[in-house]
Amino acid sequence: MSLPETIMQFGTGRFLRAFADLFIHQANQAGQKIGKVVLIQSTAGARAEGLTKNQGRYHVLVQGFEKGQVIERLEECESISRALVAQTQWHEILTVAQSPDLKVILSNTTEAGYELSPDDLPSDSPPKSFPAKLLATLCARFEAGGSPIAIVPCELRENNAKILRTIVVTLAREWKLDGALVDFVANKCTWHNTLVDRIVTGTPAGHPLLQTDPMLIACEPYALFAIEEIPGSPRWIEHPSVIWTKDVLPYFLRKVRLLNGAHSALLIKAWPKGFKIVRDAVNDPILGPWLTTFLETEVVPVLGARVNQPLDFAHEVLDRFRNPFLDHKLADIAQHHEQKVQVRLVPTQAEYMAQMGSPPLLLGELLADGGRLIDPV
Repeated sequence: MSLPETIMQFGTGRFLRAFADLFIHQANQAGQKIGKVVLIQSTAGARAEGLTKNQGRYHVLVQGFEKGQVIERLEECESISRALVAQTQWHEILTVAQSPDLKVILSNTTEAGYELSPDDLPSDSPPKSFPAKLLATLCARFEAGGSPIAIVPCELRENNAKILRTIVVTLAREWKLDGALVDFVANKCTWHNTLVDRIVTGTPAGHPLLQTDPMLIACEPYALFAIEEIPGSPRWIEHPSVIWTKDVLPYFLRKVRLLNGAHSALLIKAWPKGFKIVRDAVNDPILGPWLTTFLETEVVPVLGARVNQPLDFAHEVLDRFRNPFLDHKLADIAQHHEQKVQVRLVPTQAEYMAQMGSPPLLLGELLADGGRLIDPV
């Protein structure tokens, strides 16, 4: 299927490739003709080269339980046209930014990805930080007379698009950019808050397909992509896993506090005991009940009526953690742990204190020293 490049994506990691990129492929196959994705790799590594070598094609292994049934299916994804490396192909990236076909910018740069570099300058090719790279691409588009586009960040931060917009616009003013350009970035382009939810565990070790597809990814069947709907901005994808909503916050709170919060809480408890895999830790006769009690007594009560069926979602989360097919490594959850604790656990502690008038005992124990990870003895 020959389609134009309509989406630029900052991030070549496995999550978006088993999430939004797969949804785009499935929507294209269903006849929506959304277009192709150009990936931007900002970090070192050979991922972009591997994707380009295989013409953007890779497979996603979906394994787990869905509506009470065991699911194990292999899907080929063909939504990616190419992957570019910012450090060596910045001119090509700016050319993509100027294209009249471009409609959407996606990103997934972890919780720490919005930090600016003090060395960022408008003359850099490329700038160092992600917000500065994003601003540079929007500048290139404006200067080429391009139309406004939708920015759809997929980082796990509350009001992620609002935060990112503020950072980018502030940087534009610090760079003393033209007022019309700042208005284009701030007000003409649309910034959509999101919530993303799917457990993606990476490369399935020992799978025979790895001999021909080293980009193979494994994930669970469950997936939810909540995107803020903004009046006047068209929906760019329709998909069973995509929800367009006026308010993303309830989906964010439920997922980040319950699923991601459970991940980080379990990591703090299980890491010193030498556990390596989420499933093994949840199935432990001590850690499993501890995690259940933590969610039921300290997280669910805080969320209250702000989210839909938090207790049911908590129990569903525990079932997802027990997925027998996915080896979700605690070491992956441990990446950027300090920033994750601030987003996933600290707000729950503060809200529990405010609502209940007393400290949460289990969460207080976890955060006694800032949630620091203690290595196994």
